[in-house]
Amino acid sequence: MARYGKDHKLATRRRIIEAAGRRLKRDGIDGSGVAALMADAGLTNGAFYAHFDSKEDLVASAVADQLREQRETFSTQSLEEIVRGYLSPQHRDDREGGCPSAALLDEIARSSDAVKRAYTDGQLAIIDDAATRLAPDDPLSARMQALGVFALMVGTLQVSRALADRQLADDVLEQGIQNALALLGTQRQG
Repeated sequence: MARYGKDHKLATRRRIIEAAGRRLKRDGIDGSGVAALMADAGLTNGAFYAHFDSKEDLVASAVADQLREQRETFSTQSLEEIVRGYLSPQHRDDREGGCPSAALLDEIARSSDAVKRAYTDGQLAIIDDAATRLAPDDPLSARMQALGVFALMVGTLQVSRALADRQLADDVLEQGIQNALALLGTQRQG
C-alpha cells in the first residue's frame, strides 16, 4: 500500500476544512455530521481521524479558516466597501459562501471552549485590523467602535436573512449600511 507524503496530507486536510466551512454555514454545526462533512470533501469517514481528533477539532479549524479568509478579503477593501459588501443582498443570499459569524454565531456560543477560542481569536484579528484603520493612535477606543459596528452588521444580516418579505429584508440591509457608516463617522474612508 502506497503512503502519501506530507504535502498530500496537508492538501487533504485543507480540502476537508474548506468543505466543512461551506457545509457548516449552510446546515449549522449540529446539522452537519462527520459523514456529510467528509463526503463533501470526497473522502470516507475513515479518513477523518487521520486529520482531526474530533468533530469539535474540525469545527474549530473550519471557523478559524473562515475568519482568516474573511480577514484577507477585508484587508483589500476600505471600511465603507466592507460595510456595503457585507450588508449586500448578494452576501445575504450566499449563506454557504458568506460570513461564519452571521451563519453560526448562535451555535458557536453553545460550542466548546476550543471552538469559542478559535472564533474569538479570528474575530479579534479582524476587529483589530479595522481598529488600526479607524484610529491608529487610540486602538482601545477604536476596537470598541469596530466591535460595535461589527455587531450591528452581523445582527442586520441575520435579521435580513430571516425575513420572508424580500423588500423588507432589502430595506433592513440598507438601513444597516446607513447605521454602520454613521457609527464609523468621517473615518469610514480608511
